[in-house]
Amino acid sequence: MSSQNKILKIHPKDNVLVALTNLAKGNRFQFNSKEYEIQDDIPAKHKFATEHFSKGDIIYMYGVIVGKAKKEIPIGGLISTTNLEHDTEAYNAEDSIEKIQWQAPDISKFIEKTFNGYHRTDGKVGTENNWLVIPLVFCQNRNIEVLKQALVEKLGFGKQQHLGFDVDSLIEDYKNDVPVESILNRNIIKPNTEKLKNPIFPNIDGIHFLTHEGGCGGATSDSVALCNLLAGYINNPNVAGATILSLGCQHAQAGILENALNKMSPTHKKPIYILEQQQSDSEQKFLAEAVKKTFAGLIEANKNERKPAPLSKLVIGLECGGSDGFSGISANPTLGYVSDLIVGLGGATVLSEFPELNGVEQELINRCVTPEKAKKFSKIMSTYSAKADALGAGFYANPSPGNIKDGLITDAIKSAGAAKKGGTSPVEDVLDYTEQVVNAGLNLLCTPGNDVESTTGLAGSGCNVILFTTGLGTPTGNPITPVVKVSSNTMLFNKMPDIIDFNTGAIIEGTSSIEETGENLLDFVIQIASGKLTKAKQLRQDDFIPWKRGMSL
Repeated sequence: MSSQNKILKIHPKDNVLVALTNLAKGNRFQFNSKEYEIQDDIPAKHKFATEHFSKGDIIYMYGVIVGKAKKEIPIGGLISTTNLEHDTEAYNAEDSIEKIQWQAPDISKFIEKTFNGYHRTDGKVGTENNWLVIPLVFCQNRNIEVLKQALVEKLGFGKQQHLGFDVDSLIEDYKNDVPVESILNRNIIKPNTEKLKNPIFPNIDGIHFLTHEGGCGGATSDSVALCNLLAGYINNPNVAGATILSLGCQHAQAGILENALNKMSPTHKKPIYILEQQQSDSEQKFLAEAVKKTFAGLIEANKNERKPAPLSKLVIGLECGGSDGFSGISANPTLGYVSDLIVGLGGATVLSEFPELNGVEQELINRCVTPEKAKKFSKIMSTYSAKADALGAGFYANPSPGNIKDGLITDAIKSAGAAKKGGTSPVEDVLDYTEQVVNAGLNLLCTPGNDVESTTGLAGSGCNVILFTTGLGTPTGNPITPVVKVSSNTMLFNKMPDIIDFNTGAIIEGTSSIEETGENLLDFVIQIASGKLTKAKQLRQDDFIPWKRGMSL
């Protein structure tokens, strides 16, 4: 491997280099006509100094400020938590915004392509056709589980297991006094089985039973946000309709949900059944009514069939989690290129996780199409940051131990790489949590960096596909929106083939470009949007966590 394939400079302004493979102390490398002697063992994905840093000196990566030196760092020295602290560039939405000149990438390969989706009466197109059973308050969680037990197996949605375990053999061993050592050595994993067409409702992809811990007992604002989120889920084009269980006396009143849904889609014709337990004669009658109405809704939803739709009907969420030092070099820029392709085709993309945009605010402000959008983004970011600081967990605390171990030393380094998912197109809209995507182009959506809270928010704002990059691996999924897991490195892709859908590691290895990989990923997205199951769907990773706007990063 030549030095050019061992180290990388991401941006001309950078004063650090990235190790693409493990570098040993004492090794010498030529890079851009300059020789570097490595002063410490540099693990792959980590960085080393290209100039001598004194205490307080600014360090750049991706062309932006990502920290400042806490002490002297020699040329060739490892950048680590011991010598670097979080620091970012100040931002100001009041600065004049120049007219954005943006050229979309070549979209000729995709201009005539379509995906097979479910067309809704409001003009949106779903990549799935799901039915939801939702509680307005945590008091109804048990009833949701009762409905799940009553409906799933009988209607054919629970028979095909992604992964089974032969527990019967363990019971038999125990009855026959088989030693524990032998039991522990037994292979009890049953082979995977592909999803089959539902025998009763073949045009329904799933019936999903969402539970949560909200709806009452906390701040009224949390209950209103929950109603807005649930309305967003019903409004998502991947949802055909919903059964909603209410106790009756909770903060999250049915009327709040109905008002939110009517604002989002005044002309929606989806079947929605709201049942209130305190108006029922008995729990049994209450649940029986829920079963009948759900069944009637499924009959109606099953009438919809997949039909061709232009790629402009895609609304793609851009997410990352379990990130590593390669995420911002391979997987995230690949998503950025896909985002630019989709925007060029007239579709919409959504960049979320506002704590992971810390340090690149000015770049995004400069890309906003109007001063009003820029000011909205700036206000949401500053308010969020101030609240996090007040609660003792500022944005600087965002990187996880796994992030740090794999090269994301500061939140600013993590953010600079994470922002690459948004590509280069103008920012057409800025959305607060639960606000709906209504504009084509790149949208910014305020969510926390917490993976499940963020993917929950992306689906709640209307995304019909989510692309999720990871360098360390995560099984995260979503009940209504397919989540495509994209690895930043080939080692992870080979290690977790049951979790990862798509690999961008060839970019790190120098055998594929971002553009080529991005086009391949968009082709894969078309397959997913047409019904191919993601690994998260096969694993039935139906993760759903509403965000309470507190300290969560």
